[in-house]
Amino acid sequence: MRIVKPVWLAHPGEKKDHEIYSCHISPDGERLVTGAGDGYVRIWSTEAIYNATDATYDKPKQLASMSYHSGTIHTVRFSPGGKFLASGADDRIVCIYNHDPTPPPQATFGSSESPPVENWRLFRRLIGHENDVQDLGWSYDGTILVSVGLDSKVVVWSGFTFEKLKTLTSHLSHVKGITFDPANKYFATASDDRSIRIFRFTSPSQNTTATDSVNNFMLETTIVQPFVSSPLTTYFRRCSWGPDGAHIAAANAVNGPVSAIAIIERGTWAGETTLIGHEAPVEVCAFSPRLYSQLKPGQSPPAGHPDQHTTVIACGGADKSLSIWTTSSPRPLVVAADAVNKSITDIAWNPSGDAVFVSSADGTIVVVGFEPGELGYAKDVTENDRSLSKFGTSRKGMGFPETTDALLLEEMSKAGEQKQLEGRMGALMGDSSQPATNGVPATINGTSTEKQVNGVATPKPDATDKNDKDQEKLERLKNRVEITKDGKKRIKPLLISSSGGAESSLPQTRLVNASAAGVAADEAPKSILDLSKPFDGLPKGGIQALLLGTKRKFAEMEGEEEGYTQKVIDAASQNGRVPIVEHAADGLVPAATRPAKTGQEPTPEWIRPAVLNPALTTSQVRLSVPKIRTHVVAGYDHSGKPTDVSSEPLRNKADYVFEARNAPAASLTGRAQDREPCRITLTRKNQPMWQDFLPRNVLLITGNEEFWAAADETGSIFLWTPFGRRLNSAIVMEAQPVVLECYDSWLLCINSVGMCYVWNVKTLTSPHPPVSVAPVLDAAVYSLAAHPTGAPAITNARLNSEGRIIITLSNGEGYAYAPQMYCWQRLSEVWWAVGSQYWNTTDSGVVDVMSSKKKDGEKVNPAAGILPWMERRTTTETLLRGRAYFLQRLIKVLLSREGYESFESSVSIAHLENRIAGALMLGSKDEFKLYLLMYAKRLGAEGLRLKAEELLRTLVGGIVDTDDPSAQSLAAKKNVIEGRSWEDESGLVCGWDRKELLKDVVMLLGKHRDMQRVTVPYARYLGVLDKETLNGGSNDADAMAS
Repeated sequence: MRIVKPVWLAHPGEKKDHEIYSCHISPDGERLVTGAGDGYVRIWSTEAIYNATDATYDKPKQLASMSYHSGTIHTVRFSPGGKFLASGADDRIVCIYNHDPTPPPQATFGSSESPPVENWRLFRRLIGHENDVQDLGWSYDGTILVSVGLDSKVVVWSGFTFEKLKTLTSHLSHVKGITFDPANKYFATASDDRSIRIFRFTSPSQNTTATDSVNNFMLETTIVQPFVSSPLTTYFRRCSWGPDGAHIAAANAVNGPVSAIAIIERGTWAGETTLIGHEAPVEVCAFSPRLYSQLKPGQSPPAGHPDQHTTVIACGGADKSLSIWTTSSPRPLVVAADAVNKSITDIAWNPSGDAVFVSSADGTIVVVGFEPGELGYAKDVTENDRSLSKFGTSRKGMGFPETTDALLLEEMSKAGEQKQLEGRMGALMGDSSQPATNGVPATINGTSTEKQVNGVATPKPDATDKNDKDQEKLERLKNRVEITKDGKKRIKPLLISSSGGAESSLPQTRLVNASAAGVAADEAPKSILDLSKPFDGLPKGGIQALLLGTKRKFAEMEGEEEGYTQKVIDAASQNGRVPIVEHAADGLVPAATRPAKTGQEPTPEWIRPAVLNPALTTSQVRLSVPKIRTHVVAGYDHSGKPTDVSSEPLRNKADYVFEARNAPAASLTGRAQDREPCRITLTRKNQPMWQDFLPRNVLLITGNEEFWAAADETGSIFLWTPFGRRLNSAIVMEAQPVVLECYDSWLLCINSVGMCYVWNVKTLTSPHPPVSVAPVLDAAVYSLAAHPTGAPAITNARLNSEGRIIITLSNGEGYAYAPQMYCWQRLSEVWWAVGSQYWNTTDSGVVDVMSSKKKDGEKVNPAAGILPWMERRTTTETLLRGRAYFLQRLIKVLLSREGYESFESSVSIAHLENRIAGALMLGSKDEFKLYLLMYAKRLGAEGLRLKAEELLRTLVGGIVDTDDPSAQSLAAKKNVIEGRSWEDESGLVCGWDRKELLKDVVMLLGKHRDMQRVTVPYARYLGVLDKETLNGGSNDADAMAS
């Protein structure tokens, strides 16, 4: 081992050298970059450092120096390819430099700086933090750059365009460290909130925007156990990920009262292993980039003892000591006590793994070199890739366009996204006007959107005047003067956003303006769920956290020791649990048990249980029968939706009140068989409309503006018109009714033996014979448990606009009956909830579509809300029973195992395919298109060319005529519903024109270069690339969901 401490390697000041806060080695190992308190980024020759003791060495030592920051530089990092260099400082800015091969400019006259040898130019200035930037990290494929700072934010930047892709606000205090998974699946951030948070990500492409990143960079887990009582005095918490991807070394951990380094295991994310030896908090950890072996190169391991690789880690901190550890020994290999005079701020290894560079707050750089065999023998770099293959490394190439048509299609795809993005921004700013197209004012329903005063169009402001004002403002900004720290005057730098102006980095909110859409305000949907982008949901803590924020201190109770509340909450956070806390006046406190606001729910009065036929005891399915209540009442509003009529004031507000008053238990004559009749009454606005009597007690009632229905204890169903005229004789079933629901002219009844009856009351017909729920309940008996569990209960049953039966169960699963296939289909289950990235159940925007109308008055398909409704039911039932927690643990373990690298992506794509099939079967037109575009976009992002080609070929299949019209037999066409099959010959799929769907899919896939060989022929077929289309043709693709 050899230690070198070059005297000339410093950031000199007037009285003493400035503190060096960061250092890093370039991928080729030829450059060392340092950042210090003087605001300079300096690049040094590592060859000169290695030869620091050679007095005859006369080559340049400092290669370049840059001063584009106005404060102390906290972090410097080379990109994996060495093309870019990033620096972050306390001026809240991240600077990106690139290496220009042209000769460097001459040194400034009068400057004490040595002449530059290399030309490093400022490439971008990234603005996204509100406080000091503490650390930076590049992904291993260079596609993203992540910055963290004292504003508690984690900002993700594109490694191609340096546009801001996403801002993560999961941490509750200063974020002081960032490290990337070498398998390119995760990155980890360390914060003063005493936690490390693991984020999962998918490498973005060169065309990815902030809109595309809504569901990327998601929080995977939070690790708190090794840091419960870690000190908050450290300047950094720089952690490191091992080169084999198996472990994270976390700084500033504790083991009881002792400072330690926590070793966090991948997959389980447990930090049970700690390295103890430092006398003060450890601020920096750095794994060597190479894997080591105890065998010399070319030496074979003994028979039966395979060669096991080891990793080496260097640690340093406030105790001024450097320690070197290896996984093959429980004790450190090297401890260099008092290697520096102040705390160690950063550590960097050279690419060959035989030298480590240490920066210190005393303004020096210490280089520790190792002889071959001291740390072990470094394995070939290919061993790193081999060890990472079990985690599924994802480092895709950029791809290149093959033809001019491919480039043209890519530009059209980007232009469509940009136009939609501008429309969203206009809606966000309250601009209800629509942009003009080719110089012609936009019109809505044939009416110009130009404002008119007294019948005369109001002239719009001249665009030239606006540009002149903007230019004047820009000139004033350029000429601002500021005084630097040393008292000199200079022109204040103009901060230029990294987004460039081509694409916005603001959150893309999809809003619908009622006046712009030509819809009355009361009929406009209150919220819209943009299903083309997965939904992030509310922040941790819900609406209250969104409004009040989550950065609150813990309450201090009188008479309790200091920090008692925090310790209670931290103890509840162990083993992955999430403690429930309240925002009290003094801060956060553990939530207390509270009684229900309405008290215990009253039990309705009932006469007796329903009498069951003994013959039904042998039935395959037995559902519980409602008890006979004295009073059965239901309220409805003018649209037919049920309303609460539990109290007299609520009852007066209901538009319709349908009620059945059963006979009391006591008979008037004293004989049990002499019972009073049941009285049926319909009231509208507190005015009775009609009344009828039934000889037997009623169990269930339902109705709407189309008809009214009641079911009695003998299994008979009675139907009335809106004005009380009986529609038919009593319908008799084999058992008592359990569920009675209606929708439009459809009526559903499920009886106690599990038979489902559906009738169209308007035509007095049934779409299919009675169906049993036995297959649904029998399939749900078997779960992931070791033994079969009890059959779940039916929690909800309803119909859609086509009379399809929809059922949800207490285990979270949702089913629908497909009459064209005569079978039940499972549309929703817990598997998708815990395994798919597209599980959107927290927004009810799609349900609002049910009550909205199109411009021509035609009703929107009410089935558009079925799938989101079923998924929300799944989420509710799963959380109530705690199954999600155990399934998520199972899936997290699977993700770290070999063979499951693409697990999450495959499940997400399968979930989208399941949604598309479900929407097609139910006839949910709006949902079908949204899910189809989501699916196409994901195929492009994943590069699944074969699936994308099959989708395009399937969409075009119904447009092109087949050679043999009689290819399909009559038997194959039996029971086929038009427009509900991919191979339908009508030219429609789920009510959409195939060409329209094909065009939208082609435009979505067009920006992905690895897909252009597939998409360009279809674009030519549709005429998308024709001159007429480019010069002013259809702009339908601009309005597609992206």
